[in-house]
Amino acid sequence: MTKFIPIFPLNIVVYPGENLNLHIFEPRYIQLIKECFAENKPFGIPSVQKSGISELGTTVKILSIENEKENGEMDIKTIGESVFRILETVEDIPNKLYKGAIVNFPHNILDVASSKMNVILNELRLFHELLEIEKKYKKMDTELCSYDIAHHIGLSLQEEYELLTLLREEQRQEFALNQLKKIIQTTIELQNLKERILLNGHFRKLSINEQN
Repeated sequence: MTKFIPIFPLNIVVYPGENLNLHIFEPRYIQLIKECFAENKPFGIPSVQKSGISELGTTVKILSIENEKENGEMDIKTIGESVFRILETVEDIPNKLYKGAIVNFPHNILDVASSKMNVILNELRLFHELLEIEKKYKKMDTELCSYDIAHHIGLSLQEEYELLTLLREEQRQEFALNQLKKIIQTTIELQNLKERILLNGHFRKLSINEQN
């Protein structure tokens, strides 16, 4: 199925089910938001990468408009819905300031039933413990999927987009777990390096093995 949607390119990656708050101030996007909210229709957020607007993005639904000012600026609350693929960008739309796109919606398997998620969550909590941060989720562990934790595993923008391109939950979980293992190893190595630097210039009790 192909469909026309308004688009709001941003240098972020949005995932299905993600709650996203945005501050809107540009006239073209003020127009887009007002029209989509009035007509109860979603708009698309394709990720802007170094190479430009990405092929894939996520549609978002506007939940509410907050703090609207006289000049049109506003804060909005949205939620991610479906992954889309851009087939054609529409640069000029009559009487519109914003761009649009002809898109389709690739089949996306969202099944969360996987024992691997328990392993991912254990690794994720270890990672956060190493960073001395605490993260709580609004869902139970058994209800969480890769999209729910993707922004919390230390991915770069490019890696977050790579996860978006994976259209099976088992693939996304495998990707998330591999990335977590790498970032945890790097974090541990950096902490060991920090400890060695802090010891520099201090008296140390060396064992015979260390002296030889």
